[in-house]
Amino acid sequence: MLQHIDSSLRDLNEPLIDHAEGQFFLNEAFKIIMEEVLSNGTDVKQKVCEWKEPEELALLLDLGVRETGEPRDKLLQRVRDVAKYSIKTSHPHFFNQQYGGVDYHSLAGRFLTEALNTNLFTYEVAPVFVLMENEVLRGLRQLVGWTEGDGIFCPGGSTSNMYAMNLARYQRFPQVKSQGVWALPRLSIFTSPESHYSVKKGAAFLGIGLDNVIFVKVDDRGRMIPEDLDEKIELSKSQGAVPFLVSCTSGTTVQGGFDPLDHIADICDKHKLWMHVDACWGGSVLFSKKHRHLMKGVDRANSVAWNPHKMLVAGLQCSALLLKDTTNLLKQCHSANATYLFQQDKFYDVNLDIGDKSVQCSRKVDCLKLWLMWKAVGSTGLEERVDKAFIHARYLVEQMKKREGFQLLSMPDFVNVCFWFVPPSLRGKEGTEDYQEKLAKVAPVIKERMMKQGTMMVGYQPLGNKVNFFRVTVFSPLLSQKDMDFFLDEIERLGKDL
Repeated sequence: MLQHIDSSLRDLNEPLIDHAEGQFFLNEAFKIIMEEVLSNGTDVKQKVCEWKEPEELALLLDLGVRETGEPRDKLLQRVRDVAKYSIKTSHPHFFNQQYGGVDYHSLAGRFLTEALNTNLFTYEVAPVFVLMENEVLRGLRQLVGWTEGDGIFCPGGSTSNMYAMNLARYQRFPQVKSQGVWALPRLSIFTSPESHYSVKKGAAFLGIGLDNVIFVKVDDRGRMIPEDLDEKIELSKSQGAVPFLVSCTSGTTVQGGFDPLDHIADICDKHKLWMHVDACWGGSVLFSKKHRHLMKGVDRANSVAWNPHKMLVAGLQCSALLLKDTTNLLKQCHSANATYLFQQDKFYDVNLDIGDKSVQCSRKVDCLKLWLMWKAVGSTGLEERVDKAFIHARYLVEQMKKREGFQLLSMPDFVNVCFWFVPPSLRGKEGTEDYQEKLAKVAPVIKERMMKQGTMMVGYQPLGNKVNFFRVTVFSPLLSQKDMDFFLDEIERLGKDL
């Protein structure tokens, strides 16, 4: 029974939100976004970041929420503060991650997605985007080399990789859906030690277990060695496990290595294993006639994960899982047949209700940003971006060879350039006992200095027995050769006294 309605509420005939005030606020907030994020945030004369220690930043932002609301002017200042103290990932000198830069057509798509605020699960609530997602996925599958298939946009490449594991397991052991892991033998997955950590996370999440992720040897550029894969599959079988999936990588996170897909496909065919390709980083080479050879054999895979929000700059997040399967495996594996959403007696084709392909219920529209960008520049424009990124990487490598103190790990296959900066105090001392220990400290100090000064951002990491080195990825369409020169000059400036 309804209880007494609080008389302090506004007139029930009036909405709680004032549209005129809300739209005025939104318009003013957009002006700040345009100024702080898209103008200052892409200007090489401005800082990449305004570094503050956590305690100071929390005080500046006044993060606590309260019982009563705040006036418009104060809220707009909060918008400005959030923009000011956030990292400017669209800045040409943001080299820190495998996303960055900005495409304005894609950004318009992101704004439109947020304004429409729909859920991509049924045709009745998302008719435009059901059709659009299908078409965009079809276009991506064609680049892989498939005329038929399936797919779905996922909330990130890690999820795409986990989906592939789940699908591979379900195809081999469909009883897992009803009976669980108790009905299965011990399974094993094969990948390289330079693959994305989501392979391990997926194995843990799906109950396969970290101990059953078997790492295959790689060469000095981080590429899986097929002969070792074959040997490890045979060994796993002899130990009583059931191999079911090989997770290859096209564009490893650190070195940018591309596993030899054709050779791996031969082995997967031999052992009847699902072949998944994590091409979240490197998949965009498929747009390029010059560089698509790096993924020769990808058409033989069962599934491919590809993140257009990385090299294509479609904006976070835009992650596609592509499948060769034509048996509706996605839906068979993940469906729960919720009758309040997926009624079978609707007045339109219920095959357009795609929500049961996903493990999610609420699913954001991630296709519009890519579709609008693709429409704007075409496949030719996207190919040009990929090719230009390779040119920038080659230029950077050639310039490093001319400068003292820059030491490459190896010649890159992709647009990841990995190197040590050896400061003057360590040059010529490579054979000394504490050389590696001292070299390991160089990158963290340079990173701290660049962030506190706000001049640029680039990542570093160790790898195996290699001590900390820098990894710079160059792919933003905003980059020029001047930015490559600035990068090298800045590394030298920040590290010359170490």
